[in-house]
Amino acid sequence: MPGLIGKKIGMTSVFSADGKNLPCTVIEAGPCVVTQLKTVDTDGYEAIQLGFEDKKEKHTTKAEMGIFKKVGVSPKRHLVEFKVSPQEFKLGDTLTVELFVENDWVDVIGTSKGKGTQGVVKRHGFSGVGETTHGQDDRQRAPGSLGASSYPSKVFKGMRMAGRMGGDRVTIHNLQVIKIIPEHNLLLVKGSVPGAKGSIVIIEK
Repeated sequence: MPGLIGKKIGMTSVFSADGKNLPCTVIEAGPCVVTQLKTVDTDGYEAIQLGFEDKKEKHTTKAEMGIFKKVGVSPKRHLVEFKVSPQEFKLGDTLTVELFVENDWVDVIGTSKGKGTQGVVKRHGFSGVGETTHGQDDRQRAPGSLGASSYPSKVFKGMRMAGRMGGDRVTIHNLQVIKIIPEHNLLLVKGSVPGAKGSIVIIEK
């Protein structure tokens, strides 16, 4: 299904028709330009490539400039492919937030906030040891035992331990489109989406 590239603006809340206060995320969705058409004959698969946000020509490689000059558009900072039939589009077409309608259901893809190195309590939701008796001292947030000693005498792969957290590609499925403000290219979806304010997200129908 087609979609758009957007930027997460922040969160707010709106009232529904029955008076419920709904938390929602504000996304600047598009406008996006069709920069390439992928076909089975030339590329082995069908897709369209969309570009979002202008950038300076001096920050663009010659290979990228060849693509943009062929289409006749300014260089774009973000390029994303969507697996749809290219027959429905033409090079240079502009897709706006009006691609969606209210009460649509969309998937939003983004990069979650990076948390750096974290312990098991924050990273995996461990409860911690709690007790400080029997020589435990002040290690309430320690992971505890990682396995038996004599057998298997190793730590199995996948053991939940401290480490790098966040900064992952995350997809949130089935978010409802609450409101569309086409004059400002804004899309309001119910609930939260991954990423910090100003981060790039992909909205798929």
